[in-house]
Amino acid sequence: MMGVSKFYDKKPIIADISLSYFYGAKIGVLGLNGSGKTTLLRIMAGEDKAFNGEVNLSQGYSVGYLEQEPKLDDALTVREVVEQGLQEVVDLLKEYDQINESFSNPMSDDEMDKLIQRQGEVQDRLDAHDAWELDAKLEMAMDALRCPPGDTPVKVLSGGERRRVALCRLLLKKPEILLLDEPTNDLDANTMRALEEALENFVGCAVIMTHDRWFLDRIATHILVFEGDSRAAWFEGNYSDYEADRKARLGHDADQFHRIRYRNLTRG
Repeated sequence: MMGVSKFYDKKPIIADISLSYFYGAKIGVLGLNGSGKTTLLRIMAGEDKAFNGEVNLSQGYSVGYLEQEPKLDDALTVREVVEQGLQEVVDLLKEYDQINESFSNPMSDDEMDKLIQRQGEVQDRLDAHDAWELDAKLEMAMDALRCPPGDTPVKVLSGGERRRVALCRLLLKKPEILLLDEPTNDLDANTMRALEEALENFVGCAVIMTHDRWFLDRIATHILVFEGDSRAAWFEGNYSDYEADRKARLGHDADQFHRIRYRNLTRG
């Protein structure tokens, strides 16, 4: 992000933000409501394109975005939504089954050779994805995040259940950059721990906007804080490290204020 700014009615929401993200970083985003946190995530996710400045994603990298209110298709079941996290594997398995069924159809030798060749290509890709364990992977992921049973219709899920299902789908996609907007809302302690473990094992970059300071203490390696002037400050460390540094700076500023005031009072 280079010189990124966003305005509403000529009022700056975020101003002149320049940031680079790197593998392994877990970045906690702090700031008052309305300070620009969600706007930043939406710009990074490509959801908001009406801004000044530049945002560039390295070629071949992907971004996964969890909104505060996850969008799920109410016509699907929990299992069908979670499967979307491994859509390429699901599609390959369907094609593999279709190919095997096609062998019972009459065809020429040339058509048979092409079908055998395609079967080999699909099988190689399935092997590379370890796709034969798909059911076990899905069940393990759903159990870890305490998702409802796979045949549960999405339309009957509570807010917390929808968030868990959306998180499960997103983590299975394994994007290089995770953008999480209030991921801990409506999660119980066990699911919070499962999310924490998932982020600890996540090798990419995670940007996490949350009011849960305890969660940031456990996860964050860096803090990005939005200040009152629509700008942002960068700090290396978790939330407790940031708070200790902030209090030290405030104390230093207060000491300077008292020394200046004392000098001013004694000059006359």
